Amino acid sequence: MSDWWKGAVIYQIYPRSFCDLNNDGVGDLKGITSKLDYVASLGVDGIWLSPIFTSPMHDHGYDVADYRDIDPVFGTLQDFDAMVSKAHSLGLKIVIDQVYSHTSDEHAWFEESRQSRDNPKADWYVWADPKPDGSAPNNWQAVFGGISWEWETKRQQYYLHNFVKQQPDLNFHCEAVQEAILDTARFWLDRGVDGFRLDVVNLYFHHKDLLDNPPSTTSGPLMLGSDNPTRPYAYQAHKYDHTQPENIPFIERLRAVTDSYGSRFMVGELGAPFETLVEYTQGQHRLHTCYSFPFLITSELDAEMVQRVLQPWNEVDAWPSWSFSNHDVKRAVSRYSREGNPTFAKMLIALLVCMRGTAFMYQGEELGLVQADVPFELMQDPAAVNSKEPHRSRDGCRTPMVWTKGAPQSGFSATTPWLPIDPRHDEVAVDQQDKDPASILNFTRNVLNLRKQHPALKAGTLSFIDVRNDLIVFEREHQGQKLLCGFNPTEATLSYDLGDTVELLELGLGARIADGKVTLAPFEAFIAMIKPPVHCHPATS
Repeated sequence: MSDWWKGAVIYQIYPRSFCDLNNDGVGDLKGITSKLDYVASLGVDGIWLSPIFTSPMHDHGYDVADYRDIDPVFGTLQDFDAMVSKAHSLGLKIVIDQVYSHTSDEHAWFEESRQSRDNPKADWYVWADPKPDGSAPNNWQAVFGGISWEWETKRQQYYLHNFVKQQPDLNFHCEAVQEAILDTARFWLDRGVDGFRLDVVNLYFHHKDLLDNPPSTTSGPLMLGSDNPTRPYAYQAHKYDHTQPENIPFIERLRAVTDSYGSRFMVGELGAPFETLVEYTQGQHRLHTCYSFPFLITSELDAEMVQRVLQPWNEVDAWPSWSFSNHDVKRAVSRYSREGNPTFAKMLIALLVCMRGTAFMYQGEELGLVQADVPFELMQDPAAVNSKEPHRSRDGCRTPMVWTKGAPQSGFSATTPWLPIDPRHDEVAVDQQDKDPASILNFTRNVLNLRKQHPALKAGTLSFIDVRNDLIVFEREHQGQKLLCGFNPTEATLSYDLGDTVELLELGLGARIADGKVTLAPFEAFIAMIKPPVHCHPATS
């Protein structure tokens, strides 16, 4: 069975914002298909699609009303099949988002479940009686704010929702629910998908006794959306509302299904401590890898932090995944306060490609896009709109892709798009960068090609070098091939003594070498091949 995913680079597409071919202002599957040649030109191994399924869009597709159909705004199942066929013809894998923790409240399952306490799907969702005073069953809080419970008059009970109230949680303690979800996975595997990105994979099960969560005793968020101290969610230790032991056996059942289809792949979104990430990915019967958050929830990047995050993965039998940007967080160049600095954008891409693990790139990252400015009156994100707090909005990283400078809507659509396009994005559109050899786009292509050419970057071990300064320096090694990778995340000019045992690979990283020493200006990097030692043999007569 092929481990194609191990060391792969996967390009995340946010379908609403990639390419609008039918000109209704929202991206669609035909639009994605029309741009697959561009995606393949980057040198990535596959694409991950954010949700495209039937949905009332209270959380832009993460509230699924039909697991087995495409929302009309994106197209049809036939459009999906055509996209998969085109991707496979280009050598691209297709990974789709699967949201199993919860459905939309407009899903047929919930519509039936909410009618009474004795219908065939009565226990398919998490229902609970009120306390004697009529209040919610316990103190659990929703990620987006407010309590995790909503009252249903017909049943005279509360239902659980970990996100917005239109996203009721499925009851995975019900065997029929597990079977229905496994059948859903088979449906998409039968259509040829190569893997699943499993949304909030540790939220499938809750504690049956619905015990109150204790106060939090740790600092720092573990889940996107929990990083705002004004949200009550951040004040609890989430001991009973998710990450229950029953999660693991179900994941193993799901893995058995995917393995029965050959070389398929499961990456789970998991906001949890390192030990839990390992628990969910170790061995051959659980997740292939976890999509985790260390580089997504921070605005600091330094040598100590990178080593602290990467080093533990060298000591366990589990495979990591890394990303700097996605549809839920501020774009990396803005989050790290490096807007307008193409050198920093290139360094981030090089670091992502050189780290051990599977790499996820977010659309527009290859262009160095900054966080877009979206006026509050145009915001669409429920996290911001419902709370009337614009700082919570994720819209700034979700604005449309820019294809052609100066074209209507930068080539994304012929009509007004669902989110406005930032004029700063238009200046760095694909057509502009494509013809510039020194652009971030062409740099991305070069460094991804380097990863394909050198097994040490794709599958090798990673060892940090103690250089006792602020440089990030590590060695990648695989089957005798050794590469030395160095990155300067600081605003100072730094140097590193390479000696005469390396050969600098020129990729536009900006490094300069003289007398065995490499000099790096702020945000520059180097990748060097470590030469094998020269063995001298005595002459023979």
